[in-house]
Amino acid sequence: MFEYIKGVVSDVILDKIIVEVGGIGYRIHSSIHSAAATKPGETITIFTHFVVREDEISLYGFTTKEELNMFEKLISVSKIGPKVGTAVLSTYTPAKLANYIINNDIQSISKVPGIGKKTAERIILELRDKVKQWNLETEEDMVIDIPSSYEVIEALMALGYNRQEAEKAFDVVKKEKLPVEEMIKKALKLLVR
Repeated sequence: MFEYIKGVVSDVILDKIIVEVGGIGYRIHSSIHSAAATKPGETITIFTHFVVREDEISLYGFTTKEELNMFEKLISVSKIGPKVGTAVLSTYTPAKLANYIINNDIQSISKVPGIGKKTAERIILELRDKVKQWNLETEEDMVIDIPSSYEVIEALMALGYNRQEAEKAFDVVKKEKLPVEEMIKKALKLLVR
């Protein structure tokens, strides 16, 4: 029903983006990756998927068509709903997930909250042929996980820094590809200066 929504970001709440269009604030459920890429006050285009169920009417959206495309593939898998789909995309980028699917990596996929071994096997079985053309990441691209960015930014915000300060510090320390604890320590040193 809605292809995309273009408006001003009024708020970002972990995995939700509030976009104001014509005086109406749309709450869009998203991945932590997409939410972290948005900042209040900026004009943004969110590619959306409208979910209507007996117990839910929700809008899911992402900052890239690639992420929306993978989300729609995930929710086409039996017993995978939109909440689990966004959890998967909060854990892995679409390209990294495609790599895991093609390489039959059940263990990595089952690390996602809400995904067990059987569900990971079903994702691989049902999506292997659908993700073959995906632009796959190299091992070097796969070093930084979205959860690590989330953990570092959230830890810095818990220590009293605002999201913008935390994200700037993370952008500097992520280039070194360190463990989460080390990134937090380095980011704190940058912020204390």
